Amino acid sequence: MQTLAVLLAVLFCATCHSAVAFIDGLLPNGDFEHGPKQSDMNGTVVLRHNAVPMWEISGFVEYIKSGQKQGDMLLVVPEGAFAVRLGNEASIKQRVNVTRGMYYSLSFCAARTCAQEERLNVSVAPDSGVLPMQTLYSSNGWDCYAWAFQAERDVAEIVIHNPGVEEDPACGPLIDSVAIRALYPPRATNKNLLKNGDFEEGPYVFANTSCGVLIPPNIEDDHSPLPGWMIESLKAVKYIDAAHFSIPQGRRAVELVAGKESAIAQVARTIPGKTYELFFSVGDASNSCEGSMVIEAFAGKDTIKVPYESKGKGGYKRAVLRFVATGPRTRIMFFSTFYTMRSDDYSSLCGPVLDDVKLLSVRRPRKM
Repeated sequence: MQTLAVLLAVLFCATCHSAVAFIDGLLPNGDFEHGPKQSDMNGTVVLRHNAVPMWEISGFVEYIKSGQKQGDMLLVVPEGAFAVRLGNEASIKQRVNVTRGMYYSLSFCAARTCAQEERLNVSVAPDSGVLPMQTLYSSNGWDCYAWAFQAERDVAEIVIHNPGVEEDPACGPLIDSVAIRALYPPRATNKNLLKNGDFEEGPYVFANTSCGVLIPPNIEDDHSPLPGWMIESLKAVKYIDAAHFSIPQGRRAVELVAGKESAIAQVARTIPGKTYELFFSVGDASNSCEGSMVIEAFAGKDTIKVPYESKGKGGYKRAVLRFVATGPRTRIMFFSTFYTMRSDDYSSLCGPVLDDVKLLSVRRPRKM
């Protein structure tokens, strides 16, 4: 039904750029399968600012077909047959009706085509963030990213912009599959002092791609697309779903794909002098990520290392860190000790899966 609604919107409003009604999932023509008329193109270059249905473009934008060649390189589109490429200072924009004050996560897939230092600026005024694309996490050259914002108006103007300046104006990242999802930040309860410890609340995950969604470092955006959690590291963590990966519990989890450079953290309210237990699951995503893995968990100054021997076929084990709080706030953090590569291609970063994180106070001392 959603696909039909999008198709009808494109057919009856091919040149309309007013705000569209919000639905979790792909934006109207978010996969760019509906392209410009031939009269609005010069080769692959789009000539008019509203030639791509449901989008407004600025600068040097190309409409790319999967399998198209760029020199000796074959351009691949992750889903469907078409994508757009943003040249120097180029951008794409779409307006969406939203609820003021609500949090939203934007998901999209991107691939760099020329420079090693490519990056993207994503914004919904007044929020903006720069997403680095130097590190490739998958072997096919495409990664999907998430970025979050809080709506301050009834209409969100979503802009994806390439701030790069290359000698070749055609150099720039490919963009495909742009989607949005409303976020409902969970609260801490007496059953779990951590928010979103099961990671069920998070960005939109594309049904037809099996690469998960990268959540960038928190220094790159003001609001986390993984409510309750911060990515306190130089690299991203991967948000994965049960439809494509092995998950210890529920429908969502995170994969720590960049060793100690891929850290996830949350600050919890605690009572000084009180004893707490931090429970969590460590496993593998059944994605050919094999070998010895270790997740290190921290609760303030207390720490534990949890080894997990992965055969790359799924599975998990439970662990617990017992500690005494030293202040009214305790920082809970997890990272993977080692870098790991998938055994089926030796070029895709992977790592241990973290899920079902719970922080509970200990009511009475355990008998030894």
